[in-house]
Formats: sequence, C-alpha cells, structure tokens
Amino acid sequence: MTPAQQESRTAVPGPPLPVLTGRWSARVARAEGADLDLVHGWMQSPHIDAFWHQAWPRERWYEEIAGHLAGDAILPVLVDLDGRPLAYIEVYRVIRDRLAGHYAELPHDLGVHIAIGEESRTRQGLGRALLRALAEGLLAADPACTRVVAEPDVTNGPSLKAFTAAGFRPAGEVVFPDKTAALLIHPRREEDMPR
Repeated sequence: MTPAQQESRTAVPGPPLPVLTGRWSARVARAEGADLDLVHGWMQSPHIDAFWHQAWPRERWYEEIAGHLAGDAILPVLVDLDGRPLAYIEVYRVIRDRLAGHYAELPHDLGVHIAIGEESRTRQGLGRALLRALAEGLLAADPACTRVVAEPDVTNGPSLKAFTAAGFRPAGEVVFPDKTAALLIHPRREEDMPR
C-alpha cells in the first residue's frame, strides 16, 4: 500500500448509518440482548447460511458484532419495515475490506452485505425495495460517497435479481477463497461508474 493509499484509508471515517425514510428505519445493532438473539437466530436459517456460512454459536456472534462496533471498517445494522425487524445489514468501507484492490475503488465507496431474516419475507420484492432504500440512504448519509457496492455470490440468483432491480449495475466478477462474487455498483451518477 502506498503512503497516499494509507493516508486515504485512515482519513476516511467509518461507515455511516443509512438515512432511511418512510416505512424503513435503521439502527446500529447491539452486541447483546434482543439484537444479538435476533441476528444469531437469523444466521441459523438455511436460506441465510447457504451464502453467509456464519451459523455460529451465540458467543461467536457476540464477538463478531462487538468487534465491528469497536472498529471503523464495518457497521452492523438492523433494518425495520413498518417497525418490524426485516434484515441484518453490514455496511462497510471498501478500502478497509477484502474487496479493496479488486476494482478501482474510491476512498469513500461503501459496500453492503444483506440478510433478510425470515425466509417467508423473501421473494416478495422487499429485498429490491430495501436495497434501493439502502443505496439512496447511504449516498445521503455520506455526501463524499459516489458508489455503493455489493459482492453477492454469483450462484445466488434471487440476490442478483434484487440488486439489479434496485439499480445496482454489473461490474465484473471477483474471486475470493470462499466464493466467486458478482461485483455490483450503484453509482450516484452515471459518470461515477468505474471505467
């Protein structure tokens, strides 16, 4: 990493809480109590574990969320729809993530990981609506951010459909040790797409 890259990495603030409106609300997830129970329970669900691979014990989820809260790379977030918990989201700064260097990222690029908690609430268009609200909410929360990115597994058809329907655009593939990911980008403006 060059000195300029290192300076950029440390100068950029941690990921913000998305600014959601209307029927949506977001808050930082806590590492204990009902929030921990909710996230831990959701992560045991086969529809989430198939792609997250994090059906960990409750104690490990405590450590994961507490670690995120103590750092400036990932913000753990719970999103409600009409006051009812819908999804666990991780908002991350690409420059502090394993995705860094896999495309021409900018210092303020933000990424999202999303898990809709209850399988019965999938395949209803809620994911698409949530992803659009999240992208717009993150761009509103950080005026210096020009792109929100995601890297779902290329075999996760429902997720790929939801992201593209929400305005995320394909920008290639990224190979990680545990998956081949589709790089998807939601630009603030057309000219913000990487070349």
